[in-house]
Amino acid sequence: MKRSIFVLIAAVMLSAPAFAKLNVVATTADMASIAKEIGGDKIELTTLAKPTEDPHFVDAKPSFIVKLNHADVLVEGGAELEVGWLPTLLTQSRNLKLAAGATGHVLCAQGVRLLDVPTSLDRAKGDIHASGNPHFLVDPENAKIVARNIAEAFCAQDAPSTELYRSNLTRFIESLDLKLKEWQKTLEPFKGREVVSYHDSWLYFGQRFGLKMDLFLEPKPGIPPTPAHLAEVIAKMKADHIKVTIVDPYLNRKTAETVARNTEGVVVDVAQFPAGVKGTEGGYIPLIDYLVNSLAKALGEVK
Repeated sequence: MKRSIFVLIAAVMLSAPAFAKLNVVATTADMASIAKEIGGDKIELTTLAKPTEDPHFVDAKPSFIVKLNHADVLVEGGAELEVGWLPTLLTQSRNLKLAAGATGHVLCAQGVRLLDVPTSLDRAKGDIHASGNPHFLVDPENAKIVARNIAEAFCAQDAPSTELYRSNLTRFIESLDLKLKEWQKTLEPFKGREVVSYHDSWLYFGQRFGLKMDLFLEPKPGIPPTPAHLAEVIAKMKADHIKVTIVDPYLNRKTAETVARNTEGVVVDVAQFPAGVKGTEGGYIPLIDYLVNSLAKALGEVK
């Protein structure tokens, strides 16, 4: 009888690792949502930045160090988006699984063709990034690259579940491809139209869907709008009949509203991250769905 009990206990202990979930930490909600698509119930997921928080300036809490210390996989942008707060946390976490070059450290930008790569680093030009514009995930094509990077890391850390991760990857990409055709059709009538944004976060979105999004309320990236610059923006908007301004939740909406009043235009609330604005809580695809339909509605209504 005792022997049977010992055998049973041993069997349970030996089988326990097979049921262990990957402990995954993602820096932002867009990457977290894609990680969830790939990992499903096989992962425990933590997101560090709030979806309404500026990803450049995240409140780096001490609890983040503990979460990173316990993580099997870290999913980050890898294009200096988190450079102001993540490196110190990583150093203090002392987790070799997440060290540079480790299979547990996912740099989502790997394989992405980054835009606006500077020829020289001049801080007089504002908050520029040496690698290029880090807001690449608002382009659904780049989401496919990110999904592959994440799936590769999950497979490396949890080989027995490789088939599941790859199946989830295929399903996610197929879903994106179907929606991409729909999104392109929705915005097709507005190709070439100009949209003003507060910060240069939407270059990739504009390029993917044929919108001009290179006029900003900020005079330089990360530099608050000045009255003189806003006057120039308003003059250009009037001259070129630009009526739509978009603003992220962590930026000054009142400034955008002032511009809209002076141009007889509208302000559209947008977010780069799921749950950043109402209607985007369902994940990455609902986020892009919201962005496409909100912009199409605004562009269709203004004259």
